[in-house]
Amino acid sequence: MSPSASSGHPLQGRTALVTGVSRRRGIGYAVAVELAALGASVFLHHYGPHDEDQPWGGDDLDAVRAGVRAALRDGAVTGDVSADLRDADAVEDLVDKACALTGRLDILVCNHARSGGDGSVLDMTAETLDAFWDTNTRSTLLLTRHFARRHAATTERTAPVRPGEHIGRAGPVDERTAGRVFWITSGQGAGPMRGEVAYATSKAALAGVTPTVAAELLELGIVLNTINPGPVNTGYLDPGTTDRSLEELESWREATPFGRWGRPADPARLIGWLATDQGVWVAGQVLTTDGGLGLA
Repeated sequence: MSPSASSGHPLQGRTALVTGVSRRRGIGYAVAVELAALGASVFLHHYGPHDEDQPWGGDDLDAVRAGVRAALRDGAVTGDVSADLRDADAVEDLVDKACALTGRLDILVCNHARSGGDGSVLDMTAETLDAFWDTNTRSTLLLTRHFARRHAATTERTAPVRPGEHIGRAGPVDERTAGRVFWITSGQGAGPMRGEVAYATSKAALAGVTPTVAAELLELGIVLNTINPGPVNTGYLDPGTTDRSLEELESWREATPFGRWGRPADPARLIGWLATDQGVWVAGQVLTTDGGLGLA
């Protein structure tokens, strides 16, 4: 069925894979619900052990599944799997399982991220840097590779692409069938993130390589955008579960134009719109949705 068959459900007939959907307060969950409400079938990735080690803790996965299922529109389905995306084999297996849900995969949202166990540059070790890189950056690039090969039905190249060489372009991008990829970065380019050197490094790499990968994906009929959601409170800004100074947090919140932290639904709405036909013209951008925080 054409994705535009129902104006009220613009993603009808499409299938999305959303990673990092393990908590109802998380951005991944909000994105999954938003895409489901727009008509898409949604395959969920989660990895509970990571959340259980954080101050804000894990969640009831059955409740997570039920929430996404309740948002589905007629004919859409959902599925899910747990996977540690530091494992390169698990990354490819995840894409295979997501494709198997409906036989197609149109949207990829790389929302998963490693948090905690970071530090200053003086605290950095090879193990810490590798853990953040493998989780946040390497897996995102590999997910994008596997998605692109599936969506564009590409074949293995006999040799790596040389600097400046094009992957290959059969013609203009078909706006009606263009795939969508979303990466999630952070505000590391807007100011210092003290005590989060490994995290900021892993996310800065994604923001920095967005134009390069987006240009290559467009040749395959796929649109990539990277989203900086700003300070969205997923539990890490609550007084009982934050690992930051409460006094500094309150001062920061009061200085924001809207006087509140971001909510998971804020970036989810942007991603939902960009995934529809109306958002296809936005390509290769690092987009910030922070309620004007950068202006405060």
